[in-house]
Amino acid sequence: MKESFWGSMILMLGVTSIVFIYFFQNITNTDQQNYTLLRETTEAAMYDAIDQAEYAKTGNISIDGEKFAEIFVRRFAENASLSNTYVIDIYDISEYPPKVSLRVRSKQTSTVANEVVDFTIDNKIDAILETPY
Repeated sequence: MKESFWGSMILMLGVTSIVFIYFFQNITNTDQQNYTLLRETTEAAMYDAIDQAEYAKTGNISIDGEKFAEIFVRRFAENASLSNTYVIDIYDISEYPPKVSLRVRSKQTSTVANEVVDFTIDNKIDAILETPY
């Protein structure tokens, strides 16, 4: 009787451990994917939003703020996961020198032991476009 109790306790502990590992791995992967997507999308949108006419006229590199916002949202939407809800906040766009500050907030829902748990994952980035002379 004592050995069967220990066996069932170890089995329950193992199942509980696997559930917790799966739960936290899912959240960690979502956070890492969001950050990588945010970083890569911001860099690509900044390069695409460079004002070519200003560069040809003065030689200064600047970006068009409206074009950056449009390109960023389009690129982010193309690559984002459809299972999450995203809120994109663009705080600051400085056209010269090219700098942007933004935050992406994703809401993820998970179920643990028949209980729905909501998480909000924030990723913030301040990016400055650096180009070699």
